[in-house]
Amino acid sequence: MTERGAGESTVVERSAAESTVVERSAAESTVVERSAGESTVVERSAAESTVVERSAAESKPPLGSVWAPAPEDLELVLGDERIELEPVPTGPAKESDPTGGPGSGWWAPPAADRDRVARALAAGERYGYIVDGAGPFPDPRSRRQPEGVHALSAGFDPHAHEWADEGWAGRELAGSVVYELHVGTFTPEGTLDAAAARLPYLAELGVGFVELLPVNGFNGPYNWGYDGVLWYTVHEGYGGPAAYQRFVDAAHAAGIAVVQDVVYNHLGPSGNYLPQYGPYLVPGAATGWGDAVNLDSAASDEVRAFILGNARMWLEDYRVDALRLDAVHAFVDRRALTLLEELQLLAEDIEARTGRRKVLIAESDMNNPRLLEPRPAGYGLGAQWSDDYHHALHVALTGETSGYYEDFADPDALPKVLRGGFYHDGSYSSFRGRVHGRPVDPSLVDAAQLVVCSQNHDQVGNRATGDRPSATLSRDGLAVAAVLTLASPFTPMLFMGEEYGATTPWQFFTSHPEPELAEATRKGRIEEFARMGWDPALVPDPQDPATRERSVLDWAEAEAPEGARMLDLYRRLIAVRAELPGLWQGRLDETEVTSGRGEAGAGDVDGGARWVAWRRPGAMVCIGFGPGPVEIPLPAGAQAQIAVATSEDCSVEATHDGGAAVRLAGLAAVVLALPPSV
Repeated sequence: MTERGAGESTVVERSAAESTVVERSAAESTVVERSAGESTVVERSAAESTVVERSAAESKPPLGSVWAPAPEDLELVLGDERIELEPVPTGPAKESDPTGGPGSGWWAPPAADRDRVARALAAGERYGYIVDGAGPFPDPRSRRQPEGVHALSAGFDPHAHEWADEGWAGRELAGSVVYELHVGTFTPEGTLDAAAARLPYLAELGVGFVELLPVNGFNGPYNWGYDGVLWYTVHEGYGGPAAYQRFVDAAHAAGIAVVQDVVYNHLGPSGNYLPQYGPYLVPGAATGWGDAVNLDSAASDEVRAFILGNARMWLEDYRVDALRLDAVHAFVDRRALTLLEELQLLAEDIEARTGRRKVLIAESDMNNPRLLEPRPAGYGLGAQWSDDYHHALHVALTGETSGYYEDFADPDALPKVLRGGFYHDGSYSSFRGRVHGRPVDPSLVDAAQLVVCSQNHDQVGNRATGDRPSATLSRDGLAVAAVLTLASPFTPMLFMGEEYGATTPWQFFTSHPEPELAEATRKGRIEEFARMGWDPALVPDPQDPATRERSVLDWAEAEAPEGARMLDLYRRLIAVRAELPGLWQGRLDETEVTSGRGEAGAGDVDGGARWVAWRRPGAMVCIGFGPGPVEIPLPAGAQAQIAVATSEDCSVEATHDGGAAVRLAGLAAVVLALPPSV
């Protein structure tokens, strides 16, 4: 990656009609993105929509500056002193600020104080802002919060780290395995350095991408991360931003790309001081987690600049390889050029300049393949999660059909998602009470652009007791779930500990120090599941430290005989993905799916055991859901070889008509290598 000099800065132009985002230099590491009033808008070409950069010589806001169109008076608290800030005037090409305030809405230290402020912040001095006499509040773009989200910020220079990954060019998501982890519960220490020590284990497993749940600043010592309020920080309990850089460096040294989960749709309930500064939120535009982020109302140019700057920080300053965009269906964004498109353009620009692959992965329940389709008709994102695949897999293995699982009781649910990626592709969703989704066009969207799993933080943690599939499935059931995930045509994602059959739950936990908020969180969680019929006594108290402690992985399980056997299966399945690339390469409509039932035995009301099989170029996967045996016919003339099987009772046998079939004695799965011509 090319480093910027101390006297340089970056300007990212968003659109010909909209605002400009400006990022500051290596020497100035507290203010990250700047506004349209401080730089000239450069038109993107209609064909390319290029994101343009400019030198800091044209516009470089001084350190200590802040966008705050709401207040009439602003002071910078710098250590023991207070410095009156001055409004930054509107540039000659810009009319009055859309909020009605004077100038651009930016405030900066007086010229006589700027060098002194810059030196102090470069040295890590504590600082904050007095807003109309209230505060001090932390910097919205703070890189460090050593004493927590309610305290003063601290200067941090992201360019001081001496990177050791100069030969790293990133990696493709297609063909890789993603591993989702929560820093605070992945290890007993709960730090980035402790997680980095486990990276060789993940590399040996065959993981290509490690996805970190949000690490931004949140209230209290423990949290899932989705209550973040200071998006530019790295939670100090994890080790802060310096530890984050060490983690990325270590991951790249191990050959693993890093995905950072980011939340741009809401802010947490405590420590959010953004409304003190300006219209970051839209009151009344609820997302389910609070007020919506202001993406399309007055002054939203600067709010979008704030978000784009954050994305740039992860992708460029911290050399992250991919961003997982949380709940993009919750974005309230009616602008012609959407934030998702701007984020994708930004990622492409950074990739082009650095020569390092950058990928955006959306979490979306819209089942709208336009997110993945190429521009200009689509948004051009790299990938998105497919919850439908998880739901179909989960119902097929567990029989659970309550809530949003109800529609997936359809026996054709799993075959349908294997063929088309979505189950709801314009079909009626009983959970939503309406038609939902749109079909995937296999000529525009690759199978590998859909990320699938048998468990993740949401599907485990949002259960009442945070129970994993290991709480209800046998060893055979967990093994079949592994095959359904890792041998699918899609990009598989594992949830930490899944690979050895972890039995530790992953429960919802918080650590709000405010008694009122703590009680509201506790009460809300219990009431939520009481409405679903759960006994309130069974719902863990999210504020109880024991809830978080129960959620920490027990690594001794990986070394126990049962865990070691499961781990071997995962290693083998991941290796088979490399040996049989036809499992995931090519078009989605190359997946040929068949399904049926075995012969009914005594007492079988609905027929025999269910099975599903799919064929891809050079490979075939057969799944039996038990309890009885099934025979799954092989293509005529196929000389199939078992590449991996979940049970010794799986076999390929000749049939009476001269053909061959896979025999599965019960709940089991095999992956077969087929001749290329079959």
